[in-house]
Amino acid sequence: MKDHINIIKKKASEFFTREYNQSIEPADITVNPTKREFEGDFTVVLFPFLKALKLRPFELGSALGDFLVENTDFVISHNTVHGFLNLSYSNKFFTEISHYVYGNTQFGKKEPNNQKVMVEFSSPNTNKPLHLGHIRNILLGWSISKILETSGYDVIRTQIVNDRGIAVCKSMLAWSKFGNGITPSSSGIKGDHLVGDFYVLFDQKFSVEYKEWQQSLEAKNIYSKEKRSDEELEIFFKRYKNDYFNKHSQLGKEARELLMKWEEGDAATKSLWVKMNGWVYDGFDLTYKKLKVYFDKLYYESDTYLLGRSTVEYGLKKGIFYKESDGSVWIDLTDAGHDKKIVLRADGTSVYMTQDIGTAMVRYKDFGIDKMIYVVADEQDYHFQVLFEILKRLGEPYADHLHHLSYGMVDLPHGRMKSREGNVVDADDLIDEIVSAAKNAALERENLPGETEEEQQEVFRKIGIAALKYHIIKVAPQKRMVFNPEESLDMQGQTGPYIQNAYVRIQSILRKTGEIDKGAFDDYELQDEEKALVKLTMEFPSVIEHAAQQYDPSGLANYLYGMAKSFHKFYHEFRILGAESIEAKNFRLILIKNIAKILRNGMELLGIEMPERM
Repeated sequence: MKDHINIIKKKASEFFTREYNQSIEPADITVNPTKREFEGDFTVVLFPFLKALKLRPFELGSALGDFLVENTDFVISHNTVHGFLNLSYSNKFFTEISHYVYGNTQFGKKEPNNQKVMVEFSSPNTNKPLHLGHIRNILLGWSISKILETSGYDVIRTQIVNDRGIAVCKSMLAWSKFGNGITPSSSGIKGDHLVGDFYVLFDQKFSVEYKEWQQSLEAKNIYSKEKRSDEELEIFFKRYKNDYFNKHSQLGKEARELLMKWEEGDAATKSLWVKMNGWVYDGFDLTYKKLKVYFDKLYYESDTYLLGRSTVEYGLKKGIFYKESDGSVWIDLTDAGHDKKIVLRADGTSVYMTQDIGTAMVRYKDFGIDKMIYVVADEQDYHFQVLFEILKRLGEPYADHLHHLSYGMVDLPHGRMKSREGNVVDADDLIDEIVSAAKNAALERENLPGETEEEQQEVFRKIGIAALKYHIIKVAPQKRMVFNPEESLDMQGQTGPYIQNAYVRIQSILRKTGEIDKGAFDDYELQDEEKALVKLTMEFPSVIEHAAQQYDPSGLANYLYGMAKSFHKFYHEFRILGAESIEAKNFRLILIKNIAKILRNGMELLGIEMPERM
């Protein structure tokens, strides 16, 4: 395909040198699609050069426009509006573009760039199921990994599973005390849900214990040192809850003892831990399969939590870290706008930062990565700023190519959907509900796709999953968002099903025609609306490139919606199979086939499948 924008920039640069003896680099010249309210196809922005050249917009635009008409084979006319030179391209340019897109099965895909990038996403805890927040994390991580892959990177998808610690021990203790040997098989409950139920049960039992303790003499001795009102007492006990867990609670004591046994390698404790975590992993895998995502490499906190301690010793010798009088080790980052950060406790144990330092180093050793993308909620922004700064000071070779893909929380518009964790929306419940809603919407329209029940169910699944994924991905990651299940399925709104419907409509048209004569429209004079659609297809590679550079799939999602919307409008205004001429018919068939290819390939980058019928 002609790289027309670079040609325009290069020719304009030549023009400035030849006519005005001004050295202006092509990269400093801006060329954009012409706004719809003006005549033209692409626009050169003149404002940056007017003052230096001491020219009025029309003078510069007229001279540059004439030069481009004479020195390119696709600019045929021009007009200048204020500081914008609008260029009109030849009909041949648009037919050649259509031929190129039609014949290029890899349109938008770049050649390998010999760079490895690791994308870490999901990274759940093994004491509860995946929830709505995890879904946004997973969808962002997966779509960015696909976009980077298409942009030429060798992508490694990974997660670090938080499979140890006091929270995991709470679930283990509750199952041991109150589970009566229940298993996922015996109960029919999905493994991660079952373990999550016991995590909730622990908190319920602990809350009862804490409430009873508040009436004890021990509690009264603690809070009666000064007089408090009932309201003050309530506030006090809310704040004291963690201290109670660590100092007075029998359940807290048993949970801490279980954690100590785990760290000491107690065989029975380890066996229970392996069994319950296994239930959780089986449950996670089912959820990942529903979302059609996978990982190339898994890291586990139980393997990595001790990593980084040797690095701290190295950093002490190099003067990167310093030791306090109590033996704890810190790093002073105040000169970088941060604070002082502990990297090793006084008792020699690691903190999360130490673990993350060690894990980054192990990943580099494992894969020799050039870039690393962490998909983690914005509540961890500061953590990653500090981590990246520490890795730079340690001289890690990849330290300048680390990125925290920070994203906002997900809220619901009203109330709570079914959840096993109080105010946490369970991922499986959400997926099942949205697929069920897609099925009900289809039943209401009495427009059932497919020939068999199994085929119909598969279409409902694709529509429901598309609604869920697109509704989340279309929002820029850094924005806090509201997930509205009803809006996500709107066939007339900015939704995944709306885009799917455009693709399905095109497939329906193509099924009604035979072989397309690719050479039967070279002399066809395109309508403005057809040129606009061709220009839209031309943007696909640059949209992917921008998404990869910004680590933001929302621009691609919105581009695909714009293309679907433009196609729907074109479909209602122009005949395709019954076009006014054989040339018009063949061109429009090629055009819509190009649109369908871009919609399918673009949605695939977002992790969304296209049905053939709806």
